[in-house]
Amino acid sequence: MEVSGRAAATTEPLDLCPVETTLAVIGGKWKAVLIFHLMHGGTHRFAELRRKVPGISERVLTSQLRELVRDGVVRREVFPEIPPRVEYSLTEYGETLRPVTDAMCAWGKRHRSGPAD
Repeated sequence: MEVSGRAAATTEPLDLCPVETTLAVIGGKWKAVLIFHLMHGGTHRFAELRRKVPGISERVLTSQLRELVRDGVVRREVFPEIPPRVEYSLTEYGETLRPVTDAMCAWGKRHRSGPAD
């Protein structure tokens, strides 16, 4: 996996904190949400993902999916049909993120209403 962005410019990949390594792949506002929907809903087409993630623009969805495909987390399959059909699914590597998303879901459910006083 190639680390890009600011983290790659300031450190060697082996020097990265494991959290930085994880965030280099799933960080940002939408990637973890997209991974969650692909993990729990199976294969999706572009329009289905856009409906499931309110607030994401077409441009940003395209960009995030491209990055996830580039990093080997998501598979993009184009079917030779008219009109073209494109489906997105998690790769085997993407499935290794299940414990991460499960932990994020559990934490989110416990802390939905904010920190306990």
